[in-house]
Amino acid sequence: QVQLVESGGGLVQAGGSLRLSCAASGSISSANVMGWYRQAPGKQRELVATITRSGGSTNYADSVKGRFTISRDNARTVYLQMNSLKPEDTAVYYCNYMDLRGTYWGQGTQVTVSS
Repeated sequence: QVQLVESGGGLVQAGGSLRLSCAASGSISSANVMGWYRQAPGKQRELVATITRSGGSTNYADSVKGRFTISRDNARTVYLQMNSLKPEDTAVYYCNYMDLRGTYWGQGTQVTVSS
């Protein structure tokens, strides 16, 4: 089992920045991919960004490229730096962990961007 705990959400004005953190605990695999997804009211959950354990490979949704940066400092912690936030970035952001055994989700953290 893997447990994920997110932090760093909140309310920010358009153009502002937030940094999300996600700490993984439990049985962490030597090969894993972690990432962030988001779900706005009335919409499906969508990928925001993912990163391999080594940090050598990242993937971003087109809507956040150039504004968001995903990073990780070890096998258990991943960050999402969000700059130039827009009202359409408002959503619950979920941390995600994947390895050969399966997929795990955090409880989510609310990000609200006011115009």
